[in-house]
Amino acid sequence: MILTLTANPSIDHTVMLTSPLRRGEVLRAATTSSQPGGKGVNISGAAYAAGVPTRAVLPCPDLDPMVTELRASGLDVVTVGPAGRPRINTTVTEPDGTTTKLNGPGTTATPALLDALAARLVQEAERATWVVLAGSLPPEAPAGWYAEVVTALRATGTRIAVDTSEAPLQALAAGLPGSAPDLLKPNAEELASITGSEPAALEDPAAAAAAARTLVDRGVAAVLATLGGHGAVLVSAEGTWHATPPPTAVVSTVGAGDSSLFGYLLADLRGLSAPERLGLAVAYGSAAAGLPGTTLPTPPQVRADLVKVRDLDPITGGL
Repeated sequence: MILTLTANPSIDHTVMLTSPLRRGEVLRAATTSSQPGGKGVNISGAAYAAGVPTRAVLPCPDLDPMVTELRASGLDVVTVGPAGRPRINTTVTEPDGTTTKLNGPGTTATPALLDALAARLVQEAERATWVVLAGSLPPEAPAGWYAEVVTALRATGTRIAVDTSEAPLQALAAGLPGSAPDLLKPNAEELASITGSEPAALEDPAAAAAAARTLVDRGVAAVLATLGGHGAVLVSAEGTWHATPPPTAVVSTVGAGDSSLFGYLLADLRGLSAPERLGLAVAYGSAAAGLPGTTLPTPPQVRADLVKVRDLDPITGGL
């Protein structure tokens, strides 16, 4: 089972424009949509679509419309309270796929809520192969909370993946090796923020891999760094690889990183090799980028056979 935590759940409103975004003007929308969201919710949704057992943990009222909608779609949802309503995130997508996001802050987290969330995660983790800590933290949550939860989950024997940014990511990196997860999934900007690199420089897969290697050297078992149109790199004790995505008409990049993370976990559950895990991650991410809003790809939409993976280790050579 894949157990996910969305610490700061959301309702995602998506507006697809008929023309480029222009500040201060009246613009027309081609379509609008609203979906339950948050990185953990997206990963559990992709897992459900692929037939993988999953459970999504949310700090949310049990009878909230978001929870009702998720359960109606078939998702197994565990709510933890007392918690407030989900935040509202708005995504504006231009015809060329350029995406602008306006994310709400969320409901303030109390110490009692954070303690209850951590306890429930440890309880549920006993039945999980992977636990995914995903997304931002709610207001007033300590930046180091994810690092604390990683430490608590170690006793369960489950494997832990983390996908976060800003202060929580900084705190996780500062706590290495004690806070080291089994998988860390930053994008180029996030990777740069915890390795002292320039974000633009990390568009080069070799530079991104070198930056990711510093985190592996500090205790992270594997780093999956997504680089947008430049694909992704995977660095672990096993080696270093870069994958190039197939040609994709980008519709919306929202949820592409979440789909990439799920693709990696799915390949791991199937017992695939490290290069194959990277290939399926990139295939899932590119499939998501070709879909509107936060629509998640289903297995028939994922073309791992079109992803090119090469070995970046000069000793072992290429694939």
